Amino acid sequence: MELLLVLLNGGVEFLGTPIFDSSDFWKLITKTVFNLTIITIIVRYIYYPVTKNKDYLFTYFLISLTVFLLCILLDSVKIELAFALGLFAIFGIIRYRTDPIPIKEMTYLFLVIGISVVNALANKKISYAELLFANFMIVGVTLGLEKIWLLRHESRKNVIYEKIELIKPEHRMELLADLKERTGIDVVRVEIRRIDFLKDIAHLRIFYYETDKK
Repeated sequence: MELLLVLLNGGVEFLGTPIFDSSDFWKLITKTVFNLTIITIIVRYIYYPVTKNKDYLFTYFLISLTVFLLCILLDSVKIELAFALGLFAIFGIIRYRTDPIPIKEMTYLFLVIGISVVNALANKKISYAELLFANFMIVGVTLGLEKIWLLRHESRKNVIYEKIELIKPEHRMELLADLKERTGIDVVRVEIRRIDFLKDIAHLRIFYYETDKK
């Protein structure tokens, strides 16, 4: 029993590091749960219902958790502000070579990274009221933009297209017209994701407004 009490009070060390620090441990647990709650609200209940895009859910959650834990654990060794900002910038410019991130998804990526950094690096100079206000302000503004102000939500579908000659820039209007006729959807724009010249097909992503879907 005495050994357990000593362990819980941080009295046992290994290689100069406490095995268990109750104060820091419960602080870490509380902050992690709070951060994941905010990220879940934004990603699962604001972003996903609008875009119906599962591709980035895995990315958003894991990048948020990684950035949060990295910042909060490094903050315990008093890293300099310049280093923290540099870390934020590195994660903020992430691009995937095989599939560039669209602007909206990049914005959400920047959002989850920013929230994670703020929640991780918040210290005693920032009250809990201020931290809650900052988080819920971001949630509120994001929800307002997606659900209230931007009433027409842009949806997307991936299609395999065989009229490969129409993917040239000079035939863009013909491509849109053909896609509208064949899908029955009022396509507003299209992205060329991949071209397979061996099979003479192109993988396209079409965009349309949900209210325009027939």
